[in-house]
Amino acid sequence: MHNAVPPARRLGRRMALCAVWALAAWAVLATPAGAADPDTLWKIVNGQCVPNQKRHHNPEPCTEVDIGAGIARGHVVLKDIRGETQYLLIPTARVTGIESPALLAPGAPNYWAPAWKARRHVIARARRPLPRDAIALVINSQRGRSQNQLHIHVDCVRPDVRDYLLQHPGHLSSRWSVSPVHLDGHAYRLLRIGSVDLRGVDPFLLLARGIPEARAEMGDWSLVVVGLEPRGFAVLAGHVDAANGDRASGEELMDHGCALAQSLPRGK
Repeated sequence: MHNAVPPARRLGRRMALCAVWALAAWAVLATPAGAADPDTLWKIVNGQCVPNQKRHHNPEPCTEVDIGAGIARGHVVLKDIRGETQYLLIPTARVTGIESPALLAPGAPNYWAPAWKARRHVIARARRPLPRDAIALVINSQRGRSQNQLHIHVDCVRPDVRDYLLQHPGHLSSRWSVSPVHLDGHAYRLLRIGSVDLRGVDPFLLLARGIPEARAEMGDWSLVVVGLEPRGFAVLAGHVDAANGDRASGEELMDHGCALAQSLPRGK
């Protein structure tokens, strides 16, 4: 007669298998965008992280699963396979991307606030304190992404972008700039917001309400939100420019190698 496998061991095996399946699925995103399964993220969130949290109180393969307010308003935090410090904040509801009307609906969840809170995972992976202005949150345009599930990138900002914002504070105001700045040859409109943690301030709404042409074509925009010291945020909005090869992928302003973790003095 065979001995029964202890429940704890069975659970451990199930979770190990889930992690392997997720890694295999997530590895698809390492291939060129045209070859990637655009539903990989959704399959990981809906097929693994949420069920594992509900059944076993274990978010794997995600780092966090928050469904306290219900699936329609929940989110997960997932370690991206690219870079040592990059994480993704992903809704537990089916939301395709920045173009989704659900993001502008009355009472829509503000995913940016928990994305900013998730920077603690970036800092932990960097293995040293990082100031607010070392962290960026990014969502790419519909043309500048490979996945059809909304995901906000959370990682370090490029050192030169941080330096630009430090050296040109006059370019930031409480209204969207009329004249764009050019970074890597791509145009970005600028805005400064005074929020400490983005609670009650949703950059999707700021874009739709502040730039008249944006609301009708949200899918052609990218948003980059960078922390400012001692408080507040710089918001950079990029727009697709097919003629110049600009797919509005604001992720280009991030540094997935997180050079700032090595170059910034400790305590700064």
